[in-house]
Amino acid sequence: MKQHFTLPTHGADADRKVAYINARLIDPESGLDVKGALLTIGSQIADFGAGLFKDGTPEGVEIVDCGGHVLSPGLLDIQVHFREPGQEYKETIASGSKSAAAGGVTTVATMPNTKPPIDDISLVAFIHRRARETAYVNVRPYACITKGMKGEEITEMGLLKEAGAVGFTDDGLPVMNAGVMRRALAYSKQLGVPVAQHAEDLHLSAGGCMNEGRISALLGVAGVPNAAESVIVERDILLAELTGGHYHVLHISTHEAIDAVRRAKKRGIARITAEAAPHHFTLTDEAVLEYRTFSKMNPPLRAEIDRQAVVAGLQDGTIDAIATDHAPHDQESKRVPLSSAAFGIVGLETMLPLSLGLYQQGLMPLREVLGAMTHKAADIIGVAAGRLKKGARADLTLIDLAREWTVMPDEFFSKSKNSPYDNWHAKGRAIRTVVGGEAVYVLES
Repeated sequence: MKQHFTLPTHGADADRKVAYINARLIDPESGLDVKGALLTIGSQIADFGAGLFKDGTPEGVEIVDCGGHVLSPGLLDIQVHFREPGQEYKETIASGSKSAAAGGVTTVATMPNTKPPIDDISLVAFIHRRARETAYVNVRPYACITKGMKGEEITEMGLLKEAGAVGFTDDGLPVMNAGVMRRALAYSKQLGVPVAQHAEDLHLSAGGCMNEGRISALLGVAGVPNAAESVIVERDILLAELTGGHYHVLHISTHEAIDAVRRAKKRGIARITAEAAPHHFTLTDEAVLEYRTFSKMNPPLRAEIDRQAVVAGLQDGTIDAIATDHAPHDQESKRVPLSSAAFGIVGLETMLPLSLGLYQQGLMPLREVLGAMTHKAADIIGVAAGRLKKGARADLTLIDLAREWTVMPDEFFSKSKNSPYDNWHAKGRAIRTVVGGEAVYVLES
């Protein structure tokens, strides 16, 4: 098995034509699911459909035979930590984006809890510059809600949006002050961007290193109760109703919080969205017994009732998107006692196969699974992506649904290998990732 990577040239060859033939074209938003072909010219989708090239492909067109595999809009992961600037030994924009390309992800939204945090327009500009120089995929940065992520003073949100921030979050820390969160949500309504909350009451979670329950009691460690998440979500829903702002719940994990979002959506409150991470619908806190610190993340792996609630939330649309919360850590941060270990796992290279499990188990149609990683994710952060449309940017993912493989974290392209999915049997894999009409990743048989 050979894997090839190519840095995008950002439209250097505007006249290049590539025909993707013998493809199963799936556009989750429109419901398109046909055998057909797709043509890109330069960085754009020129045409696609069942009848395209029925009389053969014209001369001067590069041919990519898709072998009957699924050709979908490029996947988005709208919550990743690339650690640059400040902790490049854990991850960089270059290494993280390479990991994304290998996972079939064409656009990522980076979290701003770097060192220093992304709370100034010069730092947003730095992310854009580094991405253009070193990234294999599209990088769209979030900026901080509060200066220095201290939860006290709102950043210059308008200027940061103009600089290219797709939204605002203090991810890694919640905004505990309700007055500050109210002001942020009020600005979000004016700016048309999300305020994304890491929902955690720090007073309730203080000292906890995993889910509070039977397993934490068995291990004799402090736990984090479900209420630490749900009380913040309930509070913020009221603030969203008060302000009309776009409130987005990052990595939702408890049945109580999911029910709160479901009720709010039924009441038609402003704009409320939520995302879930694959580890929260594939694992429970039982995994900590086997994988210890590699199963330590925040919010923590929960009980089976919560795992099932995440699946149900995805099924009925309460949870809009799937995002990994890709959180790379070096070995020294993880190979320590559970109470001292860093929170987080890497996830870019396992997002697609873990999510496809929902389809393979008959829990969700394939179109809906892909939709949670394409147009629905794109709409949350307000980017033009995640759709097969004429004239749209040619960001594409070619997926072999039948490809069986074993997850080996040591072979990840991320700098960090902290994953509880070691030796996990996976089915389904990205075999080609296209960004702006250019193949940035190709997996050969």
